[in-house]
Amino acid sequence: MSSSNSQSSDKRFVYREFGNDNSAALERAKPELPPQQQNVRVQATRAGRKGKTVTVITGFQTKPEILADLVKQLKTQCGSGGTVKDNEIEIQGDHKQKILEILIKLGYKAKISGG
Repeated sequence: MSSSNSQSSDKRFVYREFGNDNSAALERAKPELPPQQQNVRVQATRAGRKGKTVTVITGFQTKPEILADLVKQLKTQCGSGGTVKDNEIEIQGDHKQKILEILIKLGYKAKISGG
């Protein structure tokens, strides 16, 4: 009976067959593509942001470090704040055209999405 207590205290797993750390297996594999092969969408939206306009860039298939560098560059060139959320870049304000030009210069296949 004491062995079942020690198993249940191990991070509340009911059954585990192999090893202790399977976090690498649970992460979703993202293919890394060069910018020329990525179809990126640029869209200005207000949904769920209390009326504030945000430019959202979606469709990236790359490492988070590369996205962090790209968001820093876009924030600097647009003169506004921004962040990376769920493999998407959000830049405060409506900067669709400017961001589209920057992404095309960097080699991305970018298009404006939505109205």
